Formats: sequence, structure tokens, C-alpha cells
Amino acid sequence: MVIRFLMFIIIILSLPFFSRFSYGIDTITVSNNLSDGRTLVSSDGSFKLGFFSSGSSGKSRCVGIWLRKIPVQTVVWVANRCNPIKDSSGVLMINSTGNLVLLSQSRSIVRASNSNEEA
Repeated sequence: MVIRFLMFIIIILSLPFFSRFSYGIDTITVSNNLSDGRTLVSSDGSFKLGFFSSGSSGKSRCVGIWLRKIPVQTVVWVANRCNPIKDSSGVLMINSTGNLVLLSQSRSIVRASNSNEEA
């Protein structure tokens, strides 16, 4: 009985650690950012938007869209190919003016849209 309870506690306490690697969201809003380790999946499940490793070192991170239903990751679009983030601190967000913004660890803008029109 005590062992089952301890196993239950260990599993519950480890969930936040493991969920970082597979946590998906369905929208990006002003109050709901996409941080490294989280992904956005298309409604039909074909595509995934998120951060991925680029370059030979594997430490540089880019935001991209890749095909989800094939075993080899096939990236079809990259936002910051020429300016990868150097670690896993990146955040993709919509700012208060409605622009999509990619930030690095220092909160500096890596890439941003320039939308002046309302949707």
C-alpha cells in the first residue's frame, strides 16, 4: 500500500517534467505564447509548428513548420533560418499591437511581422 502511494506520488511529480517535451497548444494569443518545447498542431494533424534544432551542433534553435505524419522530420518553412536562437529560451508570441514576434533569451526581437490591419 505504501509502495503504491509512493509510486503514485513519483508519477504525479514527474508529469510536469515530461510534459515539457510534448505539450501542445491549439492557438497563439496575446496571453498564450509558444515557448520552446511546446508545439502547435494543425487541425487535421498534418503539420506542427514549433522550435527545432538546426545546424551541426544541434544547439541552435529555429521556429518552423514540419510534416507531422512521417517518421523523419521534414521542415517545410523556417522563420529564422538566417538568425537562429542560440539556446532553448525562444518564445513565439503575439504582442499588444497584434504582431507575431519571435524573442530570444534577452527578450530581443529575432523576427517580427509588421501588421497594421485588424483581422
